[in-house]
Amino acid sequence: MEEDGGSEATEDGDGDEATTDAAGDGAEAATDAGDGAAPALSEAEAELAAQREFRERIEKRKAEKKGPISAGAKLSGTAADLLAAVRAVESGEKPAAPFLDRPAPAAAPDRPAPAPEPARPRTPEPAPAPRSAPPEALAATAAVLAEGGAPAALAGPVAEVLGAQAAEALREDPWRLLAVPGVRPEQADGFARALLGAGCGPDDERRTAALIGLLLERAALRGHTAQDAETVRAALAGHAVTDPGAAVEHAVAEGVVLAFREGPEDPEPEAAEEPGAPADGPDDGDGPEPEPVRVLLGLDRYALAEESLADGLARLVNACEKDADWTEAASAAGSSSASELIRTVAAHGLVAHTGGEAARAEPAALITAARGLGLRALGATHSADGRHRLAGATGDPATAVTLAGLLSGTEGPGRDEEGALAVDLLVVLDAPQLDVETAAMLVESLADGTRLVLSGDPGVLGSAGAGRVFADVLAARSCPQIASRTPDPGPIGELVSGIGIGELNQVEAPGREVVIVPVRDAGEAVHRTVQLVADSVPRAIGVPSSDTQVITVGHGGSAGTRALNAALKQRLNPGPGRFGGFDPGDRVVHVPAPGRTVPAVVVSADAEGLHLDCGGTEVVVPQGRVESVVRHGWALSAHQAAGTRWPAVVVVLPGDAAQGLSRAWVYTAFGRGERHLSVVHGVDQALPRAVAQSPAQDRTTRLRDLLEAAAR
Repeated sequence: MEEDGGSEATEDGDGDEATTDAAGDGAEAATDAGDGAAPALSEAEAELAAQREFRERIEKRKAEKKGPISAGAKLSGTAADLLAAVRAVESGEKPAAPFLDRPAPAAAPDRPAPAPEPARPRTPEPAPAPRSAPPEALAATAAVLAEGGAPAALAGPVAEVLGAQAAEALREDPWRLLAVPGVRPEQADGFARALLGAGCGPDDERRTAALIGLLLERAALRGHTAQDAETVRAALAGHAVTDPGAAVEHAVAEGVVLAFREGPEDPEPEAAEEPGAPADGPDDGDGPEPEPVRVLLGLDRYALAEESLADGLARLVNACEKDADWTEAASAAGSSSASELIRTVAAHGLVAHTGGEAARAEPAALITAARGLGLRALGATHSADGRHRLAGATGDPATAVTLAGLLSGTEGPGRDEEGALAVDLLVVLDAPQLDVETAAMLVESLADGTRLVLSGDPGVLGSAGAGRVFADVLAARSCPQIASRTPDPGPIGELVSGIGIGELNQVEAPGREVVIVPVRDAGEAVHRTVQLVADSVPRAIGVPSSDTQVITVGHGGSAGTRALNAALKQRLNPGPGRFGGFDPGDRVVHVPAPGRTVPAVVVSADAEGLHLDCGGTEVVVPQGRVESVVRHGWALSAHQAAGTRWPAVVVVLPGDAAQGLSRAWVYTAFGRGERHLSVVHGVDQALPRAVAQSPAQDRTTRLRDLLEAAAR
């Protein structure tokens, strides 16, 4: 690993610090449903439509409190039982207490696989227009907001979240204002005091219920699908709630949240004592300590998704049937790991496959082998770049789609007459990027008898959405796991492989594949980064600036993505930003839905909107949405970069980034470069310390327990 002290950089870049933009993470930017019907449905609109359809199904299930579960619905097994219990509590038929003692779900029963249906392409329907309240409803909402001292500008967002009856909803429960993104508890408290007067207190049940919902929504943004009840109670106490336990019980009783018991099941009743036996024997204290019981709280949105996903994965495991002789295909595979993967998939409906970038050749060989047997085999990736790499490995563009495009119907073979995806084998690469809601949508879309392979590198950062699906599947050991024995080649592969086991090694890089650039402070980090991208890497490595990606720890700060993007734009594509801050030729990222980051280049702008080139696909972003879904993209966070690779990568580690480093972060960022990696290093010993620390489960989820229970 070579250290670059500055000999390669001969031209000065722009080192001035750029002021930060308004707060906003491209990976978390919320998007509307669309801005009116368009002649053709874009991928982003179709994806949003699919997400809305899934969430609307959940909302419909919540609304049907008194009705039976519809016969033949996709939701079944433990998910259906959970839904019935939710309805019973919400309707008052049962108290909330049973939720606290809810037993683990039983294993899903075997289901026979139906005869395959002929494929029928499905034309995606136009995305529905965003919900907009009529002018009189907006006026009424603005009036209530003004009465409570809140800005009238909130009327639109409030009406979008609460609907046309937003004014009435706010009068009945002022704390529903917390459902609007960006509203803080103290602001909602002030609004409530202005509307309710002296009758408003910190223990108002409407307030505590809204606070609990807000706490769990914030936890979901950090990846959690549930939170420990004790953690929630402590947070409530921090918001001046005098009886957090009672507040939690009320929220569960009202159906605001669900409660789940983790720990040993209730012991079986003791057998009848023999005559003459002592009634109560002394406790000698030598027995094992009982395992503590843990209560988790979760929003029904994620609870239903995890229950549905666990049930669906068990269904795939049980419905697998032998449909071909895979022996010859396994023998003809190019590596022993690929042969093992093919043999395993031949006999199982669900398989987990782990490995680095080079190991992607094994799922590619599996897809090719399955198609050679006449099966409808397909690979789905997290990004368009991953789709191109998979298509190159199989030699057939028809074998690769993005997962978002597959679910939205804009890519892939379509669906059969039952609404299931027309595939016999689906391989999901970049599986760590699967959040629980997307995974549940996917599994619901697979017919009985479909084989599913989840493949990915367990060392990379997890999904932008809630859940840790791939990690939970691996931890539950509910299906066969194939670990690739194919190492990533070259100095970058050697470096990243060491990081994966906690070692930051010096590697030989005769072709300057890995270069360390030491810096003293954030200002110098920005200066050297611009030099590397604009001059050193193109001249010394032969990779143009347009193929070099900068990755840094965060969005804010003097060397975050916003500061770096401002400096890189000034050097590489200066301009007035006349199109909402953008100029033709700007490198940007488009965020069509929360958690998805699509690299693009600005082409032009007109009355229709901002025209982007997303890897050869034209996307038009309406003017009203540009600010929320388009960011400059010369510099990204590691979360945004996951699932994509570039010929050259510059990783920026300013001194104030030390707290944001982890082994998974370093592993992900350093692994994005194909030919070259430059590390702008200003964190001293914080880097090797972060790599050496053992990775811990950083997300609270229930999926692993559900999968383990289903396997028993």
